[in-house]
Amino acid sequence: MRALAQGLDERASWDRYLRMEGEGADPRTIRKTIAWIRDAFAAAARRENRPGTAKLILLDPGRFSEAPALPSLAEFAAAEGLEDFSEAEQLEAYEAAYPAGRAGSGQKSLPGQGRAGGQGDRAGRAQVSRRARLIKHQLEALRWLQDLVVREPRPGDPVSAWLHPALAARLERAGLSTLDVLVDHVNAIGARWWVRVPGVGEHKAGRVLEWLRAHEEVLGLRVGAHVARPRSQLSLATLAAVVPAATALVPYEKFVLPAALDGRAGRYRGPSERCLLMAGNDHEAIGAWLASKRPTADGKDLSATQRSYRKEAERLLLWAILERKTALSSLTVEDALAFRAFLADPPASWCGPRHAQRWSPTWRPLEGALSSAALCQSTAILRGLFAFLVSQGYVVGNPFGAVPAPTLRPRPLGSNRTLTFGQWDHLEAFLREQGNTETRRRARRAVRWLYATGLRLTEISRAKCEDLEQIEWSTSEGRPATGWLLHVVGKGGRTRAVPVPAELVTELAEELARHGYEPQVLAEENRGIAILARFAGRDKAPLPWSASGLYQAIKSLMTAAAERLEGIDAQRLRAASTHWLRHCIPHPTIYREPLGAQRNRDVGAGHSVGFLQTLEEGQ
Repeated sequence: MRALAQGLDERASWDRYLRMEGEGADPRTIRKTIAWIRDAFAAAARRENRPGTAKLILLDPGRFSEAPALPSLAEFAAAEGLEDFSEAEQLEAYEAAYPAGRAGSGQKSLPGQGRAGGQGDRAGRAQVSRRARLIKHQLEALRWLQDLVVREPRPGDPVSAWLHPALAARLERAGLSTLDVLVDHVNAIGARWWVRVPGVGEHKAGRVLEWLRAHEEVLGLRVGAHVARPRSQLSLATLAAVVPAATALVPYEKFVLPAALDGRAGRYRGPSERCLLMAGNDHEAIGAWLASKRPTADGKDLSATQRSYRKEAERLLLWAILERKTALSSLTVEDALAFRAFLADPPASWCGPRHAQRWSPTWRPLEGALSSAALCQSTAILRGLFAFLVSQGYVVGNPFGAVPAPTLRPRPLGSNRTLTFGQWDHLEAFLREQGNTETRRRARRAVRWLYATGLRLTEISRAKCEDLEQIEWSTSEGRPATGWLLHVVGKGGRTRAVPVPAELVTELAEELARHGYEPQVLAEENRGIAILARFAGRDKAPLPWSASGLYQAIKSLMTAAAERLEGIDAQRLRAASTHWLRHCIPHPTIYREPLGAQRNRDVGAGHSVGFLQTLEEGQ
């Protein structure tokens, strides 16, 4: 840096001080390295509360280069053939050739040079003096910096003390003001953590990760292994290791019961010889209850019912141990009442963002205070949990049996969760305006499938090509017709057939063909491909869209579409979710769905009954 300040060529400086044997000298690498060193020195100055020194270090002395030397008056006269002219005439010609504003540097005053020479000399000296002062001050700053007591970064340091100023400013605007907050955010989101930081792309994010990993030991902050690869390429074991098991606010499957409160000696435990469960503690007893609920068809994942029940039991178990300091099998009626009051006004530390993944450090058991309806559901589920434990002889009483359900306030008129035809027209127009990328086409198809079929979120995310069936029937006039059904395993494991508009099947066939698959939806090679698959090229198998990812994508679409509306229409679209689309009556000019299917939608019973009955002309 001293060499650069004193005017040594960048490449020559690199070759002398930084170049390693056999290494090339790419000008871009040289410039990036010099910029990095300047940033590091400037950051050190800011840490010492020397903002002026930080700005000084970032200045380039080359901006104040010396002006070319001016000829003497005699040299000028000889060059111009003015030797026989008077000195006054020579000075007049000299001033015309070298005006004061263009005078360079370094030439001493010449006798008789007059105003032109004097002004040129002063301008030149000023230029040289400014550059010399800058070099002098930079060298002094570098001596001061090299004598600083070197210290390692600390978790609470602001990002502006260590990272490039422009990059640090963008991180700060996104709420990532310190190194520990930044690492927490990176670990919580994973490889694409930078998507939520405006102005930071994949390349800048990679530089930040390089720096964080290089300082992991001194910071005591670890960037998880899961950050190195996209979420789709991570195993369940890798994600599970992000947050270790602990007696803390962690999901049920990671919660460790302290020995003194594990329930083995619970106050209301039943006699062991009469207990029908093999569970040795309260955690295992909850697991037995969840296992008794209806599993999914493939038995691999928890059903929607099991997930809902786990959520309520999880909250109670965490509260009992962490807040009440009581085993689950020792809870009283008073405890049950206190828990319901806790859910109505939970502390901020218990609340986290909606749909945070269970592997993420940002996961929390609550999003905020529960509504009256949610409190009713929670009380009913926990009453069922203890009823099961009592029936199996694990405990002798049900503390939630005496807890009254909260009073529900009636919904105001017009609060039904549905979209009008006008709101749907706006949403459909907005969808058509979106780009033609695979992601946006998939989002459009998702909204249309949910709107036209009334499927639940989990049902559409699990639906595959082979679940479709093409059928034939005769109209009331005896004409042959064809249509499509989708066979769905729904709530409670019940199977039903849902009519699907032909336009949606055609759209699916076009998407398959676009990615190199057989356009015939029912072709054998399309077996296993989800209807809302994420296509990543022919060399990679299409992946299904997760229910949570689908929900978030559609909520984002609704919010974006609402920006173009005002009043009640905008409010309705912002509030709309995937569940709202189940209650919408399909637009007759968009989807030619049977009237019988529409009637079924109104009562929430599905869409299959009317489809196999008579079809009204024009539908």
